[in-house]
Amino acid sequence: MQYQITGTPLPVVTCTLQAGEKMITESGAMSWMSPNMRMETSSNGGIGKALGRMFSGERLFQNIYTAEGGQGMIAFASSFPGTILDFQISPANTIIVQKRGFLAAEAGVELSVFVNQRIGSGLFGGEGFIMQKLSGNGTAFVEIDGSVVEYDLAPGQQIIVDTGILAAMSETCTMSVQQIRGVTNVLFGGEGLFNTVITGPGKVYLQSMPINMLAGALRPYFPSGNG
Repeated sequence: MQYQITGTPLPVVTCTLQAGEKMITESGAMSWMSPNMRMETSSNGGIGKALGRMFSGERLFQNIYTAEGGQGMIAFASSFPGTILDFQISPANTIIVQKRGFLAAEAGVELSVFVNQRIGSGLFGGEGFIMQKLSGNGTAFVEIDGSVVEYDLAPGQQIIVDTGILAAMSETCTMSVQQIRGVTNVLFGGEGLFNTVITGPGKVYLQSMPINMLAGALRPYFPSGNG
């Protein structure tokens, strides 16, 4: 499979498949394709894995696209202004991504639910409790809201981020929460009660404008509906 990511601020990844090659995606993600791409809707691993994907923000069923009779082409577009990242997934490179971040992947990539064992991350860390795990073998494409900034953390090295800023990280990283100290900081700092702490080793991918933050910034400008 060959691919090219183009466009901004709404990027698209165009994939060229050889005969018999397959790609998986959630339903509704395909933008355009050649006529010889065959679609099959499947739970892709059984109802248990399908339910797990649902809890991680995806739909119960996935679409599997196969190139038949020769070379095929299929494209997947971002649903929000931002970035499409490509990850080379392998047993040595499992990636954890934000809910609803998965766009498409080669058929050798497995999408499952990732539950942070530190329950505090789920209660106070926003996206930290339930995320998506990309494992197996193959290329996967992930949507990032806004621009992306990457950090390569050494063992024990930490970075503190605002809730929702974490887009993806290596499975080797760990995540916890840190309470903001000081009554004045909490009441008037505008940063909420908690921040997310990511500890290396591994790579961290941060996004500049999570969709929930954009919605909050635009909300004061929407009509109230009262007249």
